Amino acid sequence: MIELAAAASDGVHPYLVTVDQTRATREAVGPDKWVVTEVAVAAGGDIDDQLRRARDHLRLYLRLPNYRRSWLRQGFAESDFEDGGSERLVRSLIGLGSVDEAAGAVLAHLEAGADHVVVQPLGDDGLFDPRPALRELAAAFELPSR
Repeated sequence: MIELAAAASDGVHPYLVTVDQTRATREAVGPDKWVVTEVAVAAGGDIDDQLRRARDHLRLYLRLPNYRRSWLRQGFAESDFEDGGSERLVRSLIGLGSVDEAAGAVLAHLEAGADHVVVQPLGDDGLFDPRPALRELAAAFELPSR
């Protein structure tokens, strides 16, 4: 799909990928195509809470064969898909920790070649308002927030 997008579109939108995959995607599409990677973040609270939110987010994707195949190509094993996802899988796909650490996950994708990063703050339910988390991340990047 990356090769098709490189040939027939303006770029790609990788979702739930590692930093290494963002780097490989940039290499595959070349310098003139857009790479707009998504990064989910679970900042704030303790690590158990962050891991819970991250695993809640991954629950659906762990059942989908296309994501599993993608993660296998990215170096994970079937055992990484058990029990809501191994900590190694979760930490590789989702920015955890403090706001600054979560911002570091976003920055890592930019440094790996993403032109833009779509940030998806993870909350506890469908009523979660992401705007406060996005404002905190904007402050970590010293960006103006509204």
